[in-house]
Amino acid sequence: MRLIFSFLVILSLISGCASQDSIQPIETQEILFIAHRGASAFAPEHTMTAYEIAHQADVDYIEIDLQMTKDGVLVAMHDEKLDRTTDGTGFVKEYTLEELKNLNAGKWFNEAHPGLANREFEQEQVPTLEEIFLHFGDDVNYYIELKSPRIYEGMEEKVVALIKKYDLIQEDNNLPKVILESFNEDSLTKLHALEPSLPLIQLFSFKEKATLSNLDFERLRRYASGIGVHLKSADQDFIHEAQLNGLQVHLFSIKNEIDMKNAIQLDANGIFIDNPTLSELILKEGG
Repeated sequence: MRLIFSFLVILSLISGCASQDSIQPIETQEILFIAHRGASAFAPEHTMTAYEIAHQADVDYIEIDLQMTKDGVLVAMHDEKLDRTTDGTGFVKEYTLEELKNLNAGKWFNEAHPGLANREFEQEQVPTLEEIFLHFGDDVNYYIELKSPRIYEGMEEKVVALIKKYDLIQEDNNLPKVILESFNEDSLTKLHALEPSLPLIQLFSFKEKATLSNLDFERLRRYASGIGVHLKSADQDFIHEAQLNGLQVHLFSIKNEIDMKNAIQLDANGIFIDNPTLSELILKEGG
């Protein structure tokens, strides 16, 4: 049954590409493992150390959330505010890059996770997207979320410009080097207009069970390669329906082995994991 469904998905993706040839497909039948905020189970999220651990774990993608400084620099940060993951206070947009670089981006992790505490974490700064590209180059694949693009004028243009500057609009073993994601549909359609060859993922936050109409799927196929939903919101019927409509489904955020096995049993195309070593465990067990 699973083989029959996989065949139907492949046919739907082929037919979808024929009718929506401006959409960049993510052409892989293997499940993608995406390091959520880097290896955030082991190191301060969105720091170079967290990304490096994820890279060494050989995940398919490292995820990077983006905010923007007062002077227009893209930085890796999940929250709009600095309070949770630095020793600063207030909004990222209220700080210049120079001011941001004076903040400690790792001490909070040592306090929150004393069993994983490392003095070296207290040397961590907030990295810029360009610093991350410079450090890793094309050795990794990047899964980048534009956070709160409504409050950051020109955010989409800056992201696309940096991706082009570092020649990352390419494939690596049939995987795109960069995937972009956002909850904001307007931002994604703008990105698609700026650079149609970049695959885009529309994120959703369903309060209850995930559901989309035929009109929703038709609209999504105009710009998106897939959708991202929370593991607790999705069931196999929803995932199969999205896949048969030519969209990949990536699930967030997997915290433990039970979540991982549930996500794989749902036939998801991609999984966001805090602990990159979970992927090795599951693959060794054969799913």
